Amino acid sequence: MKTDDEGRAGLLYGIGAYGMWGLVPLFWPLLKPAGAIEILAHRMVWSLAFVGLALLALRRWGWVRELMSSPRKLGMITLAATVITVNWGLYIWSVNTGHVVEASLGYFINPLVTIALGVLVLKERLRPAQWAAVGVGFSAVLVLAIGYGRPPWISLTLAFSFAVYGLVKKKVNIGGLESLAAETAVQFLPALGYLIWLGTRGDLAFGAHGGGHTALLVATGVVTALPLICFGAAAIRVPLSTLGLLQYLAPTFQFLLGVVYFHEAMPAERWAGFSLVWLALTILTWDALRTARRSRIEVEAAKATAAAEAIEAAASEAAASGAGAPAPVPPARAGS
Repeated sequence: MKTDDEGRAGLLYGIGAYGMWGLVPLFWPLLKPAGAIEILAHRMVWSLAFVGLALLALRRWGWVRELMSSPRKLGMITLAATVITVNWGLYIWSVNTGHVVEASLGYFINPLVTIALGVLVLKERLRPAQWAAVGVGFSAVLVLAIGYGRPPWISLTLAFSFAVYGLVKKKVNIGGLESLAAETAVQFLPALGYLIWLGTRGDLAFGAHGGGHTALLVATGVVTALPLICFGAAAIRVPLSTLGLLQYLAPTFQFLLGVVYFHEAMPAERWAGFSLVWLALTILTWDALRTARRSRIEVEAAKATAAAEAIEAAASEAAASGAGAPAPVPPARAGS
């Protein structure tokens, strides 16, 4: 019963995390007239403040000493902070300049880019279905490039930056909250310096457009950290295959917002390109589920075989012990 409750809670946490990431295009326009770079700087500053309070409440500070004693991990965290800065900044700019659909495409093709990086960087071997998915995804990018009249650079930059970020995070291997705290600590001084510089020029939006706008800028820390907390809670409660399916919620919501709410254009060639991307993701998901099911069956078969061998060994041992024991003496009969 407890396992079922944990699974349901994990599913809700996962839907909450990806749902918030999917609906975040509704938030960034509320921060205008602040520019994308100022919004990005606030996101860095207030994220560190919010995550710092969360870690203080949870008393999770042991990782700091370990991180500070490892120059390699510090370098990887700095790289992760740099890459996610590009990703965050471009995404905010994309939403606030009317490119929500193209930004959503970046997160649709991100799994395909992650697979490609696995081959190029980690020398992983792909299954035939994965090769097919990557090929269809590449065709989609070509179709979209023709439709846009240029390569979909926003989508590609978002996809590659987030894929590299994921790769670096895999190498660092620390928790989500801890990682965000470390990354925003790297970002903090440049971000704060930029905000101070804007203030000296009289161009700082913070505090200049009423208390509500100021509160929204402060809330960028919550908007950044809260989905990550939910994701961390989901990751320890549901299988990786379930998280893999849930990850498509975010770009799906973003795409629907771009088309239905922001009324961005979707000509035929763009629909064709997106359809190819969705086909590639369908192939990828089918292959992942099939592989997970096959692995589960193999594990269960191995457990059953091991159990049968253990029973057989115990029976053989019992038989051997019985054969070596002296025969019992029959009781004496009366009158003998």
